[in-house]
Amino acid sequence: MKKPDRKINLFFFLLAIADLNERTCHWCHVMERESFEDHEVADKLNESFIAVKVDREERPDIDAVYMDVCQRLTGSGGWPLSIFLTPDQMPFYAGTYFPKYTMYGKVGFIDLLEKVKKAWTDNKDELIHHGNEIIKMIQGDKLSKGMLNQETLKLAFQQLMEDFDLSYGGFSHAPKFPTPHTLLFLFRYYHFYQNEDALNMCVKTLNHMYKGGIYDHLGGGFSRYSTDRQWLIPHFEKMLYDNALLILAYTQGYVHTKKERYKQIVEAVIQYLVKDMNHEHGGFYCAEDADSEGIEGRFYTFSKSEILSILGKEDGGSFCDLYGVTDKGNFDGRSILNLLMTDLEDLDLAENTTNIEQSKIKLLNYRDKRIRPHRDDKLLTSWNGLLIAALAFSGKVLDNPSYIEYAKKSAGFIQQHLLKEDGGLFVRYREGEAKHEGILEDYAFLIWGLIELYEASFDPFYLKWAVDLNHYLVKYFWDDKGHAFYLYGSNSESLIIRPKEIYDGAMPSGNSVAALNLLRLSRLTGDQSLDEKARQILEVFAQQVNHYPRYYTHLLQSLIACLNPNKDIVIAGNIEDEEVRDFISKLNQNSSSYFTIILNHDDSSLMTINQNLKEKGKINNKTTVYICENYSCIAPITNLDEALEVIIGKEQLNKQE
Repeated sequence: MKKPDRKINLFFFLLAIADLNERTCHWCHVMERESFEDHEVADKLNESFIAVKVDREERPDIDAVYMDVCQRLTGSGGWPLSIFLTPDQMPFYAGTYFPKYTMYGKVGFIDLLEKVKKAWTDNKDELIHHGNEIIKMIQGDKLSKGMLNQETLKLAFQQLMEDFDLSYGGFSHAPKFPTPHTLLFLFRYYHFYQNEDALNMCVKTLNHMYKGGIYDHLGGGFSRYSTDRQWLIPHFEKMLYDNALLILAYTQGYVHTKKERYKQIVEAVIQYLVKDMNHEHGGFYCAEDADSEGIEGRFYTFSKSEILSILGKEDGGSFCDLYGVTDKGNFDGRSILNLLMTDLEDLDLAENTTNIEQSKIKLLNYRDKRIRPHRDDKLLTSWNGLLIAALAFSGKVLDNPSYIEYAKKSAGFIQQHLLKEDGGLFVRYREGEAKHEGILEDYAFLIWGLIELYEASFDPFYLKWAVDLNHYLVKYFWDDKGHAFYLYGSNSESLIIRPKEIYDGAMPSGNSVAALNLLRLSRLTGDQSLDEKARQILEVFAQQVNHYPRYYTHLLQSLIACLNPNKDIVIAGNIEDEEVRDFISKLNQNSSSYFTIILNHDDSSLMTINQNLKEKGKINNKTTVYICENYSCIAPITNLDEALEVIIGKEQLNKQE
């Protein structure tokens, strides 16, 4: 953001919203219609303000800085985000949605503009002082190093147990967000500590999210959040990051329970993304709107009479009974399809004995003829990075090569369109234009995706790219004195503050993802300095995390990895060998990303990444498996069945057979 001439006696008015391309944010829609497309409001703004619109997805750095301001000034945040600034970018007033006129005790936007104008005229020095004090307060936040340990994990788990909704799953009442990274933490906690409560919380949450209206039972995919406790009534916009993380969560659910339903949900979500959100050259768009035809949820809801007319009385009646469709409806006189009153075993029976699947296809074909919600056609590096991770991981676990190919195409899109000449990243691509310096999330999320893609394909290119991006990230984002990563790089535009974020909200934070990346890259490359950086991230945020650890569940996955032995596996063999492919397939079916796998097939490019591989080749020209755990290695194994028993455990293998 450039400053205006200091002689100009005007403010910035900053609005950070979901996007500037028809907006997928519902209340951004409302405020746009009421105020920002209104001539009366425009006249008031232009009298005394410089109005600046900022797309929060294109400039997440600006959004993060001023969202922090809003939360400190008001105690809450959200979008649309409205910030009043001095010409020196000092914030002195903040809020979210304002109606055009004052009503029901909520100040209207026009009245607010007049009040701010008067305050500036009468008390300009005081407002400037107030803005400076806010910035000093934020800049004064100092991170104090400490220690995270087993007690931190126990406290986080206890807090999640206390917040858990025993009836419907999830960890709040309403509104209720999926927060898949919390489930990923619990799956990892279950794996290492064999705590059945952790697994049960995951299973109940996955089941009820699927059964609720937050899941699109016809077209696949999940909405952003539920407005109620039961997961019934969604905020209908669909976000790429939610669906990417939920693919990971349901795939982990399949790994740990072998429930076919979870596999089917993953398949349906991926089919939705490929059908409706895929760019022709491989990347994925970022969101679909909540509204269509000016009405929230119009695209997704049905009347009972509508369904009966499409399916007929008998099939339509069965479908309505199963999916909670009534004459009265559950959303503005219409029905959101849901399975809240249906047991999943009954659903299995219904799908096997009735025309339910055919009915869903007919209704989907009918729905596809409606006016679709607007699609936000930006392609974001960070969110595509999450989806690459999800597609690669689900592809290897579910033994579906097409998912891995989608991940490769998305990575190829980023390489072609969002990679800078110096090896850095842009934030977004739209209509032939890549723009804005990448921030921490862009690098951390894409590195995650590339690590998963390497372990799914064993193509050294993806591991090398991950290593190169990590070098770039450390060079420009790492704090050598205070440790951890800044939100934006030293080669980027400077804002009023340069924050470090760790809170795992709707998405995991960049530092949380980067910490786990560093641990995995350390094991894949043999570079112990990366392991040390991961531990430094844990230390620098320790005091903050220990205060209420359940809000840092993605970061705590790194803590589990540090506190528990992790197997590092090198397979010296050829991927063209059927025996090797079968061995890797069995490993993948049990893979929760809790061990690392390197395929050493004498590739010189791989040797440059991890020089330790030179000593881990085939023995007697046989495929050889090297297994190290907790800084100790056992003797190489040339019998692959024996190697499986060592890695997975004989009891677990017998269960699968």
